[in-house]
Amino acid sequence: MASLNVGNLGDYLREQRRNAQLSLRQLAEAAGVSNPYLSQIERGLRKPSAEVLQQVAKALRISAETLYVRAGILDEKERDELETRAVILADPSINERQKQVLLQIYDSFRKENAAEATAEATAAAAADDTLDADRPSS
Repeated sequence: MASLNVGNLGDYLREQRRNAQLSLRQLAEAAGVSNPYLSQIERGLRKPSAEVLQQVAKALRISAETLYVRAGILDEKERDELETRAVILADPSINERQKQVLLQIYDSFRKENAAEATAEATAAAAADDTLDADRPSS
């Protein structure tokens, strides 16, 4: 897990709040947190919990996962995977069986690509070792 990058989170929250045309007090009320606490988060003085971030995200109508990434709780790859899964599960035009099949296919593609990436990295490392062995030592 990445370390908390609270300053970056605070700047991002302030920007999102302003884009939503909400005052600090309005956002604090909508998120169910105190005005001073939210102010401290925006100024990078507090490290909010995942639960508080989720409440703030809901009030701002943005992805909680985005805030988790900004706070260092979740890395970018994990967020992308969670968002993909959420979109599939939220789609009202497909039934539950179809959603599960799509998720299984998605998982199989991810595993296949991870295995290929590992094999490529191993082959590249082996090639580097071979080149190093062929070089004359100085």
